[in-house]
Amino acid sequence: MPDRNIPVIAVTGSAGKTTTKEMIASILRRRWTIFKTPSNWNTPAGTRKHIKRIRAHHRAVVLEFGMLRKGDIRQHCRLIRPGFSVITNVGTAHIGNVGNRVQGIAAAKSELIHYMNPAGTLILNADDTNSRLLTVKGFRGTLLKVGIRRKADYRARGIRVSDRGISFRVRLGGKDETFFIPCLGAHNVYNALNAIAVAHRLGMPASVIRAGLKHYPIPYRRLVRTRLRGNMLLIDDTFSSNPDATKAALDTLAAVRRTHKVAVIGYMKDMGTRARAAHLDVGRYAAKKKLTRLYTIGKLARFVAAGAKQAGFPASRIRSFDSRPPLHRALSGMLKPHTAILVKGTHLLKLERTVAFLKSRFARK
Repeated sequence: MPDRNIPVIAVTGSAGKTTTKEMIASILRRRWTIFKTPSNWNTPAGTRKHIKRIRAHHRAVVLEFGMLRKGDIRQHCRLIRPGFSVITNVGTAHIGNVGNRVQGIAAAKSELIHYMNPAGTLILNADDTNSRLLTVKGFRGTLLKVGIRRKADYRARGIRVSDRGISFRVRLGGKDETFFIPCLGAHNVYNALNAIAVAHRLGMPASVIRAGLKHYPIPYRRLVRTRLRGNMLLIDDTFSSNPDATKAALDTLAAVRRTHKVAVIGYMKDMGTRARAAHLDVGRYAAKKKLTRLYTIGKLARFVAAGAKQAGFPASRIRSFDSRPPLHRALSGMLKPHTAILVKGTHLLKLERTVAFLKSRFARK
């Protein structure tokens, strides 16, 4: 890292890291030349490579700090110490790697607080209950919070969701400003609030923030929507999966204005001893979403089906599969006009191939 006083922004969290990073970068690059983590290359080894690519003309650095186990974030910070840190939330992704307890996730994420610039700016989610487990004691910098339901330094109001995206208001400098993000999923408002907080603290005016959010690139295979024939809508969320992200994806599907709603849910990895309970919980959650049909894929995902049945979802509207070909045949014969279909699962399932199949089979003419 060049010995220069430029902002280094690090983003971690159980969900929303890549989207938050892309939103921040989209805003800052409207005024500055910046360096950002490409794609989601967010391991410590990736960070070691990234710092070699930072040049004298870069005015800011926006990095995504991934975590598979305790000590990973400490390694990131030792390679390049951030002055701005965002922890999007504390969920259960990779919980099997940290003692099967959410406290283990919080402790691992807290490394960002302990090893960032102690006089820097830390941004947390006021609405996320598990974020209260983060260790902020001893942090001497500026602590900011974003939120929707609870009091926060950057709080979204007047949220409106459509197939085009989401609009909302935030008070900046004593004035209500309206913003728009061109994506599905009301949970993405939190990611936008993180980006607004960083950009506002760096002196970016509302007009620049607004333009950056409006045109940020939606990350690959993260709630990417494709219109199919017969007013069908395909929602591709196949990059990764964990309980919180799957529930957020189901919320997104439920909010879409279509007559029929179908969820294809794959298993979730790195759940450790909580795997069975986590999949059952997702199934119970899915049962509340007024789905037309629920399809699962993968052996562990059968517990999603079981959880849905336990919660009263009709067994006749659930099917479970161990591989993609029979799933594809079932989808081909079942999907009808005015249907929204969500495809969600770990990347190990290669459900992007299911997305490709649906795009080909039901392409608009």
